[in-house]
Amino acid sequence: MKRNAIQTALQPAPAWTAILALIAFTGLLSIAGAGKVLNVAFPTGAFAVSILLYLRAPLLYVGFTWWICLLTPLVRRLADYRSGFTDPSPILLTPYLTILVTLVTLKQHLPKTYSQGGLPFLMALAGIFYAILTGLILNPPVKVLVAALEWLAPVLFGFHLFTNWDRYPAYRQNLQRTLTWGVLVMGSYGIVQYLIAPEWDRTWLINTTLKTMGKPEPLGLRVWSTLNSPEPFAAIIAGCLLLLFTNQSPLRLPAAIVGYLSFLLCAVRSGWLAWLAGLFSLIVSLKPKLQLRLSISLVVLALVLVPLATVEPFAQLSSRLDTFSNLENDQSAIARQQSFNTLRDAALTSFIGQGISGQKLDSALFSMLFELGWIGTIPYAGGLFLLTFALFQAKSAKFDPFIGTARAIAISALVRLPVNVPMLGASGLLLWTFLGIGLAGIKFDRWQARQAQVNPLN
Repeated sequence: MKRNAIQTALQPAPAWTAILALIAFTGLLSIAGAGKVLNVAFPTGAFAVSILLYLRAPLLYVGFTWWICLLTPLVRRLADYRSGFTDPSPILLTPYLTILVTLVTLKQHLPKTYSQGGLPFLMALAGIFYAILTGLILNPPVKVLVAALEWLAPVLFGFHLFTNWDRYPAYRQNLQRTLTWGVLVMGSYGIVQYLIAPEWDRTWLINTTLKTMGKPEPLGLRVWSTLNSPEPFAAIIAGCLLLLFTNQSPLRLPAAIVGYLSFLLCAVRSGWLAWLAGLFSLIVSLKPKLQLRLSISLVVLALVLVPLATVEPFAQLSSRLDTFSNLENDQSAIARQQSFNTLRDAALTSFIGQGISGQKLDSALFSMLFELGWIGTIPYAGGLFLLTFALFQAKSAKFDPFIGTARAIAISALVRLPVNVPMLGASGLLLWTFLGIGLAGIKFDRWQARQAQVNPLN
């Protein structure tokens, strides 16, 4: 019986064969210390698998893309551990390569995008393409094209989900299952990372010289789990934890326990505040019955987590929480304020922009103005605003908690715009995924309502 269940789950067989072959091949090369081979083999293999899944198993493609996003930085650290530090690492291009397959979706749906309500996506893409062209004029081409993937890939993936609105229930279930397991894996590994500090993580942290991530020793580092720094980890885990509130999976409680503990251990204050903003948005959108269930879930989590967070080896969390009441002496807050004062005037007068170049800034507002300029920022930010506004205007959230959760996750990302860059890379994938699937859900619900009017007896 169990064997038949496994065989049914691993369908279609060719798609799962390709996925399992990639996992096995990656594991063998990591164990063998063939990191230099893995630098090329992993992105190439993942890209090939993504093409197969896109064509033959669209649902698996969505889940596969998310797993690639969540695990690629860890694969990079394993590859570098015994083969030497590689910077820049080709492995980090893997998530973007898997998403670039959705250029096919853009090509297929571009002529009818406007009539289908996809104008905001086109606006965002127009702003990005403008910045790419500007960047190619002002900056080295390879640097521009690699950096452009961070901007382009999340929007393409969100657009792909939006255009497949007719399969919304299946995509919704797939995302819920994938990200529930994702929280369980990321949360569990995050706790192990904090308690043990695996050698590959310590080696990577030493090579990157990122002092803000703590000391490369057990109980001394800020958790970043399978991602490549605490900030994107906090962004993704915060969104996924919000998703657990409206998920009926039996895994949601163990996933929530390890997920919240790792979320606290990453010590990202902007992530904590973003989660609170998303939680408030979610509570407001739910029916009273679901609000009660959510409140009960919060109480249960508090009863489990508060004792854990106040005893060794997790008692250090209180020192980070104390900084909320002492921001005037907090070095991170002071550095952000100084950066804001230095860049403000130049950003506000950046009409044409410097083009996409991969420069790293703490604020999304500065990133948009410097790289996209006002010419690119207006359509890009306008697209973001229109999509978010559409999520809040729809009444579907009252009947479909998942849409309310998509709205909450979008809010948890957007409130971080002044202090982080939540629309790029892994954080951007979270934001644009739930903008896309949220709008797909609204469109699907409207279609169902029209069908009920046409066929009232059904």
